[in-house]
Amino acid sequence: MPRYLVFLVLSLLLLSTSCISTKKLSYLQEEKASIDSIVEVHRLNKPYRLQVGDLLSIRVKALDQDIVGMFNPIDEGNVNATGEERMYYDGFSVDEHGNIRVPTLGEVNVMGYTVEEIREQIEKRLLSEYFKQEANIFVTVKLAGIRYTTIGEIGAGSNVLYKERVTIMEAIANAGGINDVGNREDVKILRQYPHGEEVHHIDLTNLDAVKSEYYYIQPNDLIIVDPLPQKSLGAGTTGIESFRTIGTVISLISTSILLFTRF
Repeated sequence: MPRYLVFLVLSLLLLSTSCISTKKLSYLQEEKASIDSIVEVHRLNKPYRLQVGDLLSIRVKALDQDIVGMFNPIDEGNVNATGEERMYYDGFSVDEHGNIRVPTLGEVNVMGYTVEEIREQIEKRLLSEYFKQEANIFVTVKLAGIRYTTIGEIGAGSNVLYKERVTIMEAIANAGGINDVGNREDVKILRQYPHGEEVHHIDLTNLDAVKSEYYYIQPNDLIIVDPLPQKSLGAGTTGIESFRTIGTVISLISTSILLFTRF
């Protein structure tokens, strides 16, 4: 009898440690958040400043489109390229010196500038060196999509979202979501800076995450989702799975004990 009591206690302990609670699986929970985040959410999203490897889309328009044709990318026969492939051919990549090469204008330094500052810089040069105000030129500068990578307990791979801003929730959803054994309480973001790379942490089970400065991802972010301890235990993620596993283990142990006690 004491042996079965031991088995029962061990089973209950294993069951309690192997099951994953809904609080670990639910995103942006209000009961974990501060009052401020529930009443009103404010987040200062600082403009992104370009770094080496970023890809830009630049277009110049005017009343007479022919006169600005030389400033726009030339299609070199890549008629079948679409989406990301098209941006690879027509976009402007920031080189290791922080420059892009614009037709006719030559090299333009964009390192550390926002897209709005780059637009103003190019527009100013065009008006001072090539056109008059009467030409009514119109310059647009955009990031050619926000590229990021996901690894770990999430749909792994490289992704591109063609939006001005992307939240980490959108990025995760686009990657297929975090699986049941992924740690939502400590999602890591490996982010590039001019001085090097830094790792940041965000708890996606807490509503306060929307106030984090890392809630919006940046180009070239690496999102890492580590596994919960339950994965290493291998006892199942739900109560039913754990119960089945525990039942199998207990049955095996009981059978072994009975066999040994007979001899």
